[in-house]
Amino acid sequence: MSRTCLGLDTSNYTTSAAVFDGTAGVNRSRLLDVPAGTLGLRQSDALFQHVKRLPGLISALREEGVLQGITAVAASTRPRAVEGSYMPCFLAGEGQGRAIADVLGVPFYAVSHQQGHIAAAAWSAGDLGLLDKPLLAWHLSGGTTELLKVEPEGKNVRCEKVGGTSDISAGQLIDRTGVLLGLQFPAGKALDALAAEQPKGERFPVKLKDLTFSLSGVENQVKARAEKGEAPADIAAFVLNTISDVVRRTTLAALKEWPGLPVLCSGGVASNSRLRQVMETSCGARFAQPCYSTDNAMGVAILASRFAEEGAE
Repeated sequence: MSRTCLGLDTSNYTTSAAVFDGTAGVNRSRLLDVPAGTLGLRQSDALFQHVKRLPGLISALREEGVLQGITAVAASTRPRAVEGSYMPCFLAGEGQGRAIADVLGVPFYAVSHQQGHIAAAAWSAGDLGLLDKPLLAWHLSGGTTELLKVEPEGKNVRCEKVGGTSDISAGQLIDRTGVLLGLQFPAGKALDALAAEQPKGERFPVKLKDLTFSLSGVENQVKARAEKGEAPADIAAFVLNTISDVVRRTTLAALKEWPGLPVLCSGGVASNSRLRQVMETSCGARFAQPCYSTDNAMGVAILASRFAEEGAE
């Protein structure tokens, strides 16, 4: 039985729509316009851009011939599946998703942005079966740096935060560093390329306590190094080395508590080449392809397909 499902995700910086047929999928996305030199958008501005752009992405999927026979629609409706988690920008995807589902007479499923990231990462890493057993997963993005203990909950996943940052996220540190160095926001790809000019470099010994750490001190170090005129490539390497090291140490500490669990890395920061090399070597971590590490609707469509399969059983 065909389970072609449409997924929508309207995160704070990317509008995306995807179709998944139970095996393969197509994702179409577009970054929101952020004024040069700034560190983000107001929620009202993000919501406005999503409302304008989402119909065009859905039209692109139609032109590619992948919208026939849609059996379910899903959208990310909040950042995390926890009480009080809310961002207005997700209203764009939820509203249009519910309307499309009603017109087609098919089920609508609400998921969290975080659950979508984990599903996309597992599928892109080549092992969707990871969602059917306990695992450790990192959600590393512009707004989140969380180590999660993930367990199956029907065909969905339940995420419990067990570690991560106590203040700014790894993505915020990367973006703030990039803008300080004159790079365009979001700065992940550009900072990664800049750091490649310095293959070694220093790192800051971030203190780790009970799987929790702080990155605000690293930001202060970055500002001080920039004021002293340190080479941009050295600063970029310093930041990425520091993030990679503390994520590695946190993961190894978690594996002592939950030995044998697979490790999955998701979120835009997980597309960083230095982090990937460190985590694959030290922890055997699994990573999504870079295009499915950043915000995307593929995981949302994948979860819709899994829910539809469960309902058909």
